Amino acid sequence: MTDPSAAPLGTAGLVTLLTDRLLAGPSATAVLEEWCHERGLSAGGSRLCAVPVTAAARAPSAQQCERLGVGSPDLVRYRRVRLTCGAHVLSEAQNWYVPERLTPGMNRVLDTTATPFGRAVHALAPQRRNLSLERLWTQTAGRPGPATALFAIHAVLSTADGVPFCEVVETYRGAILADGG
Repeated sequence: MTDPSAAPLGTAGLVTLLTDRLLAGPSATAVLEEWCHERGLSAGGSRLCAVPVTAAARAPSAQQCERLGVGSPDLVRYRRVRLTCGAHVLSEAQNWYVPERLTPGMNRVLDTTATPFGRAVHALAPQRRNLSLERLWTQTAGRPGPATALFAIHAVLSTADGVPFCEVVETYRGAILADGG
């Protein structure tokens, strides 16, 4: 794997490299943790954290319920967080998940800590099925600022057995391009 902090890539190249990794990886959390390490953002012991965003719960749509294999939106919980590493807000994620398909310990971690979703459910060996990639930033718009939305990925997470348990929309920001080292 190429080290993006050493590679002679411009902004567009870094965005493409990260996008490709996220689309290919089974866990956005794992990809981001590796990215932060490579970019020097996790220097000084900073870790990827999920900071809750206070927002009204969003019920899943009928299509989301169908993709999650649930008969009622009441069976789905909503979680919205900003993923940070140190002072950098890397992305914002909206998760619609089925708590009954997680262990009680996983649900407790999601309810009471700043643990990213992917780390909390790691034991399920999640598989990602990407539904869409939306490019929100173009190179012609100039170098993105830290809060600039770069791209969004919409995906469904399933267990190793193929049971869907989460639908996620992740919007990645320009701060993810920072170089901490």
